[in-house]
Amino acid sequence: MTPHHTAAPARRSAPRAGRPAVTWEQARATARDAVQPLPAATLEPADALGHALAAPLAARTDLPPFDTSAMDGWAVAGPGPWRLEDRTLLAGTRPAPLRPGAAAPIATGARLPAGATAVLRREHGATDPATGTLHVRSAAPGAAPGTDIRVQGHECRTGDPLLGATVTPAVLGLAAAAGHDRLTVHRRPTVELLVLGDELLTSGLPGDGRVRDALGPLLPPWLHALGAEVTGHHRVPDAAAPLTEAVRRSSADVVVTTGSTAAGPVDFLHRALRANGAELLVDSGAVRPGHPMLLAALPGTGPRPARHLVGLPGNPLAAVAGLVTLAAPLLGRLGGRTPDGPHRARAAAALPGHPADTRLVPVRRAENGVTPLPYDGPAMLRGLARADHLAVLPPGGATEGEYVTVLPLPTG
Repeated sequence: MTPHHTAAPARRSAPRAGRPAVTWEQARATARDAVQPLPAATLEPADALGHALAAPLAARTDLPPFDTSAMDGWAVAGPGPWRLEDRTLLAGTRPAPLRPGAAAPIATGARLPAGATAVLRREHGATDPATGTLHVRSAAPGAAPGTDIRVQGHECRTGDPLLGATVTPAVLGLAAAAGHDRLTVHRRPTVELLVLGDELLTSGLPGDGRVRDALGPLLPPWLHALGAEVTGHHRVPDAAAPLTEAVRRSSADVVVTTGSTAAGPVDFLHRALRANGAELLVDSGAVRPGHPMLLAALPGTGPRPARHLVGLPGNPLAAVAGLVTLAAPLLGRLGGRTPDGPHRARAAAALPGHPADTRLVPVRRAENGVTPLPYDGPAMLRGLARADHLAVLPPGGATEGEYVTVLPLPTG
């Protein structure tokens, strides 16, 4: 298998022979089109966080639901000066009407009484206790009709579609304000991560031919950020039988493996896929790093539905290339998510490419465009750790000032 660590590879895998590599665009499209969104479920708002809405969120009420005050001050009826009423209008009450020529103190967010024409801000008004009147301070703005009133339905009307998106904390707040007690969302796809490699250590310093596992810590949070629920994370020995069994027994919607995707002496993933009756949908891509990436459909058995497997190369940057190329569109479609990107950005410096294949390069975005980062070899993470995007370069690369496609990296 191809090792996944930040040092120089200890062993190399030969590329698969006789199988045409698909383009980067074809690989992403194949992954996206291989699945349909998972069934919808209705959840409590807190449980829906991170899920994608299964249908646009519609308002169940006007927002605001009635005219409210935008400021602390006085609700006034008509032009001033005004007679002060002996009451204070507070949020959470339904006030009696305000008589013409009258005013009453009002708190921000309180419902306006019928008859009120405006709100006079506290800093713009002055009261005369002797006469019980309110007037506008000298040089202060007056209270023209509609001033500092949040008009009913200004944000939305009942039935208006508000948005269709991933449920964020802000979406939870909007849903609550719009009258929703439960949300209908797509289920997050489940993922089981199988980390392959007898040479991998989970603690301590590398040595004696063994290296630290970099992908075990890296992938689960990124898979979660892509919308997945990681239900298992296991080490699997470099042998055909345990890998075949691990793939067979997984109940996750998507199995993600690291390494063993090529044709080296201990690359057993293709054998395990054949033993499980899998159909190869992508078997290498014309993309560097990451060309041995693969995508396979696993048949359902009995009550268990069909599943998919994403095979990531073992080197860290190559694995991330496979993640954004195959796993991101697959998981996004399963979870009903709208993909984030790709976008276009100006190259702030020359971006060297591969002579024949698409090249994915860690870059950092700034006001003047995207800049390549050093340490961008397939087995390296140092450049990736500083990157916020991957530039998708056509064969030959891009010159300074040219616009290129960029993919945002997961942030979770």
